[in-house]
Amino acid sequence: MRLRRGEFERIRAVLSEAELDEPLTAREILTVLEEHGEEFDSAHRVATVLGRRAESGDVEVIQDQPYRYRLGDRN
Repeated sequence: MRLRRGEFERIRAVLSEAELDEPLTAREILTVLEEHGEEFDSAHRVATVLGRRAESGDVEVIQDQPYRYRLGDRN
């Protein structure tokens, strides 16, 4: 499955605008996205997008229960 165009950038923009510094779960990120008018299918989709970007170092995955995600500082 390929990432839909711009999903990571949309997540990054909203989290930056919301000025959230702490690591968040996919469900928490989904809530923030919805509060800012961004639609995503599910928390699972958010986790998929962020997990794939973790492979390139753009996202840190904190493997706790539940997983938490911290986006890198790149703009």
